[in-house]
Amino acid sequence: MNWNHAVRVFCLAACAAALHAQCGGHGNQETMLVSTKWLAEHLKDPNLVILSVGQPADYDQGHIPGALYLNRSEISTPRGEGLTLELPPMAQLQEAFQKLGATNTSHIILYFANNMMLSATTRVFLTLDAMGLGAHTSILDGGFPVWQKEGRAVSTESPKQTRGQLQLCPQTDVIADVDYVRSNLHHPGVDIVDARDAEYYTGASTAQGKRAGHIPGASNLTFSTLADSDGKLKSPDALRQLVASAGVKPGDRVVSYCHIGQQATVVYFVARYLGFDARLYDGSWEDWSAHKELPAEVSASQAK
Repeated sequence: MNWNHAVRVFCLAACAAALHAQCGGHGNQETMLVSTKWLAEHLKDPNLVILSVGQPADYDQGHIPGALYLNRSEISTPRGEGLTLELPPMAQLQEAFQKLGATNTSHIILYFANNMMLSATTRVFLTLDAMGLGAHTSILDGGFPVWQKEGRAVSTESPKQTRGQLQLCPQTDVIADVDYVRSNLHHPGVDIVDARDAEYYTGASTAQGKRAGHIPGASNLTFSTLADSDGKLKSPDALRQLVASAGVKPGDRVVSYCHIGQQATVVYFVARYLGFDARLYDGSWEDWSAHKELPAEVSASQAK
């Protein structure tokens, strides 16, 4: 699927109506993260849509009062019909979030049910960003584990879902495809960043059925290094240092990838949070590796 082409087609039908809606643009440090204290003080806000990202059992055992469970299978291409996790058509995404009560005036709060789900949560953020709702979406810093650790209110009741109405303005500056990445190898000002663990980047380990190594010229910034042991993002200064260590300079565009397009959304989120222009290579290594004509690099020690 050519995502940017699909976005342009959708825009012909939807973007005209969206011109008058609160839609478009991206978030920043003021909007992309909220603290547990902030959320506790705003739980009664009428425009809040709180979504739990995790497994159904996590939600059933206890969740933030008023939160709804987000079924992530409804916001990705069905298995076997495209690349793993690939963004589906806009109409499918629109329907999924309308069912959860989202409108163009909603403030959508995403939180992860456990520390293993940070990258799944940033993947949902990226999805909403691609839909044009990134500026109205926040992630709860530390997620449910921190909320629970602080002794805040927990519920096992499922609130009634009230259908919302969304008009989208899909963004063409969120997703990069294989042609974009191929044409920007070693391109000044475009930094391709591999978010996988170093063993996959170097080629020491290989996922089943995939080639070893990384996209030529890519640097490595392992996604898990961007958060602390509580699952909170590290400070802006610490994040800037980590991003700089991956060779990203002020004004550069960050194009992140990983195995299937989930881990790399943490890098995408951090890049946007720090004010960088950012893209996600949605196909990631699954797609690049499948194109046998495309080169792959391994580290010097693995090449021997």
